[in-house]
Amino acid sequence: MDRVDLTIIGGGPVGLFASFYAGLRGMSVRIIDSLPDLGGQLTALYPEKYVFDMPGFPKVLAKDLARELIVQGTQFNPELCLNETATTLAQDTDGWTITTVKGLVLPTRTVIIAAGAGAFQATRMGVEREDLFEGTGVHYGVRDKSQFKGQRLAIVGGGDSAFDWAWELKDIAKEITMIHRRDQFRAHEETVKKVQDTNTKFKLFCVTKELHGLETLAGITIENTVDKTTERLDVDAIIVNIGFKSSLGPIKDWGLQIEKNQIVVNHLFETNLPGIYSVGDVCTFEGKLKLIATGVGEAATAVCIAKTRIDPEAKLFPGHSSDREL
Repeated sequence: MDRVDLTIIGGGPVGLFASFYAGLRGMSVRIIDSLPDLGGQLTALYPEKYVFDMPGFPKVLAKDLARELIVQGTQFNPELCLNETATTLAQDTDGWTITTVKGLVLPTRTVIIAAGAGAFQATRMGVEREDLFEGTGVHYGVRDKSQFKGQRLAIVGGGDSAFDWAWELKDIAKEITMIHRRDQFRAHEETVKKVQDTNTKFKLFCVTKELHGLETLAGITIENTVDKTTERLDVDAIIVNIGFKSSLGPIKDWGLQIEKNQIVVNHLFETNLPGIYSVGDVCTFEGKLKLIATGVGEAATAVCIAKTRIDPEAKLFPGHSSDREL
């Protein structure tokens, strides 16, 4: 493989904007992502979920936002290495060389790590036969809202995702029951109130103990964590939103300064390794906000810093994009 100016690890929204901005600055780009498609969590976890805090969109479906980001991020024809995991990073005379799990050797002058939360896997309930019903009643995300049309639906969790899906599916599912082990929620107050004002039922201080059915889910048994009483609920599907386990994977062995599974950067998004930058949810610094809106700003800054490292005569600020033809 030829050496590129910039390798971006992560093909989610922040990585895609970094690709676009690097192309705008005349840099050659390579994107490495462990998923088979670009878009990151927007496409892999919640394509049917609305995003409300992206500038220019009062609300936009995650899959639609991802589609436009992909168009923008690939318009300068970056080299794509999808369904690939970066395993090792070694410094060389002209920058760095990344190798992948499939044996690709990828030389690069600079690197931006935009790996989101890292490799992620949905946290499971730990209930017997949970694996048996995955995809036939047990779900860890929603890729198609129509699959729940007319169904009796249980949603496990008390965070933003749980309440977002309760709101989005209120007119699609026949009935919705929210199951949460506490009576306090971690979701935005406005969303909680909106869901509480619907016909959604709540089973608080409860956890799922059993799954019923043959080839498809037919019901669940929940247990009250206070008095240990149990109750059977007839449901057709259950959406589990109790979080994700994430890992930096091989990146954690690259010699980067890491705190709580995040890469430490300075105000220029530089890591402790020369020519290696990190942006988006995977990085941390004082005052960090984990938003797509802030992540794309971090990406633009990191790209410009990388550009001046490669070409010390290049301007840090390239001018406004409205002053040029794309």
